[in-house]
Amino acid sequence: MKLYNGNFSPNALRVRAVIYELGIDVDKIEVDFRVGDNRTPEFLKLNPNGKVPVLVDGDVVIWESRAINAYLATKHPARGLYPADPRQRALIDQWSYWQAVHLGPAMQRVAFERVQKPLFGRGQTDEAAIVGELKNVDQFLDVFEQGLSNAREWIVGYLSLADFALATTFVYRVGANISLETRPRVAEWVARMEQLDSWKQATGDMPPLPKPA
Repeated sequence: MKLYNGNFSPNALRVRAVIYELGIDVDKIEVDFRVGDNRTPEFLKLNPNGKVPVLVDGDVVIWESRAINAYLATKHPARGLYPADPRQRALIDQWSYWQAVHLGPAMQRVAFERVQKPLFGRGQTDEAAIVGELKNVDQFLDVFEQGLSNAREWIVGYLSLADFALATTFVYRVGANISLETRPRVAEWVARMEQLDSWKQATGDMPPLPKPA
């Protein structure tokens, strides 16, 4: 089994964390976007989008991180990250898709302006451009806080693929100045995620961000 990986990619981080949680032996192949590894004919045959991650398992080729994680968790059911029960899967999918469509994009746009633009020389932070996104982030974090009610440690009541999907959203929260002070349940959930050995190993693969000049 091979994973075409990019250590800077939050999407690849999501897959690495699940791989480590499941204890799967995978050959990681680093795709360097700076030198165009993702645009070679060989890579584009695997993923015509030119993005990571991509999983190759024999003659099975899968791209899109959530699809990869569902495939891996289904092949390794003992850990219980994606149970076969339709109701449980629906709840996991609900939160995973919510992260993909709502929380993730809003927080990513804030992180792009406040973290990635100055760090990678892509211009100055434009606070006016993210006023609307900051309102969305507040709204979505409130939804997440509510979802963690009833003393839930994890978003569906047990550690699942949904938690790994959601967790990648928060990697750049400090640099993006996204406070969790008024969402104690979310803050406690983030702390629990960051204590998982699999999450520590996956985030440990990420190179340190360069400091702005």
